[in-house]
This record gives sequence, C-alpha cells and structure tokens, in this order.
Amino acid sequence: MEKTRADQAQPIAKGYFASIFARDPAARSWFDIATLYPGVHALALHRVAHGLWRHGWRWTAQAVARLSRFLTGIEIHPGARIGRRFFIDHGLGVVIGETAEVGDDCTLYQGVTLGGTSWQREKRHPTLGNNVVVGAGAKVLGPITVGDGARIGSNSVVVKDVPAGATVVGIPGRVVVKRGARERSRAALAQRIGFEAYGQAAQMPDPVAQAIDRVLDHLEGVDRRMEQLCEELRQAGVPLSAPSEEAAERGDGRVSGDDGTASRQDSGRTIVD
Repeated sequence: MEKTRADQAQPIAKGYFASIFARDPAARSWFDIATLYPGVHALALHRVAHGLWRHGWRWTAQAVARLSRFLTGIEIHPGARIGRRFFIDHGLGVVIGETAEVGDDCTLYQGVTLGGTSWQREKRHPTLGNNVVVGAGAKVLGPITVGDGARIGSNSVVVKDVPAGATVVGIPGRVVVKRGARERSRAALAQRIGFEAYGQAAQMPDPVAQAIDRVLDHLEGVDRRMEQLCEELRQAGVPLSAPSEEAAERGDGRVSGDDGTASRQDSGRTIVD
C-alpha cells in the first residue's frame, strides 16, 4: 500500500521539531513550536512562496513573502534556496536575499542579514554550507561561501569566504579558530552534549583578549631578562637595591647600592660613582 503525502510528511515534521528541540532549550512542546515560533512560520510561508517563484508566479510569490514579513518580522526573498531543518531563533530583523543559498541544519539568530554587494542581476548573496550557525546581528555579505560547520559570531561582518569548521568574529570578520580533524571531532562531541548558541563557543578566543595576552607574554619576557641582568650585576660585585623615590622621579637611570654608591647604566655599561 503506497504511503500518502501526509504519511510521508510525518517523519519529516518530526525530524524538524526534534532539530529545534536540540537547538533551543526554551522549547517546551511541538505545539508551542508550531504555533508560537515566528521562524517556523516564516519558513513555512517561504516554502509556499518559493514554489510559486519556481513556477513563474513571481508577483504572487512576492506577495506571500511580504505577508510573511508582516506577520513574522522576517524577510526571506522567494528566490532564496533554503535547505532542510533550517531554524531561525527569535527571528526579528532577519533578511535573506534573492540569490542566497542555505544548507541543511543551519541556524540563524535575530538581526542576521544574508545580503548582496552588487546591483547586477547575478549571484550576489552568500552560500551557507551545512550546520552553519550565524550569531545575532551578524552580516554576511556578497557571493561568498561559508563552509560546513562554520560559526559566525554575533555582530560580525563577513565579506570573505569562511573555511569549513572555522569560527569568525569581528568587523571585518576574522578567522579566530580554524578547526582541523581533531577540532572537528571535538566539535562533533560538543554538539552531542550541548549547543553553541549565538555562534559563540564557550572557549572561543576573543581578538582583544589575544592581543592583551601577547602583551603580557612580552612583559613577562622583559621581567625575566631584567632579573638575569640584575643577577649578572650582583655576580660582578655591584650591590643593587630598589631605586629610591627621588631617583625614580628623576628618571636618571641611577640605582643606589647597599654601600651608598650609585650605579648608572650608560650605553650598555654599568658605571659606579
């Protein structure tokens, strides 16, 4: 006995709801998802609009898309190609352009733009691979490709291709984590036990924090070198003590000794007065 379309749609719908439960801990029931989630409503209306668009009913498709934007606050052009189990969380302010392509199991948060950078009738919007997460407020612009499993941090502006498994943050977007085979296996394990919400991994490095870490590393190296120099001076018989407040204010480079003498560094040499 052949299955009806309704029978075939049931496992698809169950899989879609299950994917939302896995990505949104606030989801309480399938009824809540079906009736209260604007991202689900926008996707359902887009499926209708996209079908009309493909069959040449362009005005009607645009009208359905405008109705969807009015009801949900999410604008998806009917020409955009959206994969399976696509989820828009919160959703307000999301814009997806005409030539955008989105793979399977992708997640977008509020304020995301998949926009174009050209006025020509050509491929001008981004292509997202599978399992991509785009954080709140991020802008992905131009005919670029975002690889499978990539993460784009909140409020980032991405205008260049993103490798598979990479994490991008900043304006303009910079790759701060590029996952190899080991990192991808870790990411797969992390996905099984938890979800990286808003495109932010728990241990994702911050560019400013990285810069501060480098400065601190440099200062630590300078301190070690100063300690070595002081030790060499002591071995050379030059007694050292902490500089007096007067000398520190004067800034003349003198270091007073324990015996009342003062030493001065001059062109790499130590002169004892």
